[in-house]
Amino acid sequence: MSEKRNVLSKEVAKQKLQRLALEVAEQLSGDNAPLILVGIRNSGTIIAEKIAALLQPYLQVSVEIISAQFDKDEPKEIGLSKQIDFTDKNVLVINDVSNSGKTLFYALKPLLSYYPRRIQTLVLIERMHKLFPIKPDYVGLSVATTTQDYIHVEVSDHEITGAYIE
Repeated sequence: MSEKRNVLSKEVAKQKLQRLALEVAEQLSGDNAPLILVGIRNSGTIIAEKIAALLQPYLQVSVEIISAQFDKDEPKEIGLSKQIDFTDKNVLVINDVSNSGKTLFYALKPLLSYYPRRIQTLVLIERMHKLFPIKPDYVGLSVATTTQDYIHVEVSDHEITGAYIE
C-alpha cells in the first residue's frame, strides 16, 4: 500500500479558494454578462459553490451554479444538472484536479451548441501530464507528480478538508 503525502491542508485550501475567487473577480471586472459556474461532480461542484460565495462581494452580475456529471473514463454523455442557454454568458468550468486535461475537455462538450462570451477553467490542483489541449486559466496549486500518482481532494460536509497524493 502506498503512503499518503499531504499537499493541501484545510486552511491552505481556503486561502487558495479565496485567491482564485479574487483572480476571477479581477478578470471579470466591468463585464456585465451573467456568470455560470459549471462544477464537475462531486468535488468540482463543491469548489464552484465556494467560489460563488467568495465572488459575491466583488461581482454585480448574477452567478449561477450547475453541475456536470459524466463517466470520466468514457465520457460519451455529459449530463448537466440544469439545461441552460450559455449564449453571451461567461462560463467557468471548475474541477478539483486537472491531470491530462481530459475531464475539462469533455466538460466543454455541452457548451459547443451555444456562443458563450467567454469560457474559462479553474482547478484547485493542477498536475503536469497534459494529453488534451486544456491549460486551466486559474490554478490553486501546481504539483509535480509521476503519472502513477493519484491526487485525492478530501471533502467533508461541503468543505474542502485537504488533498493528498497516493
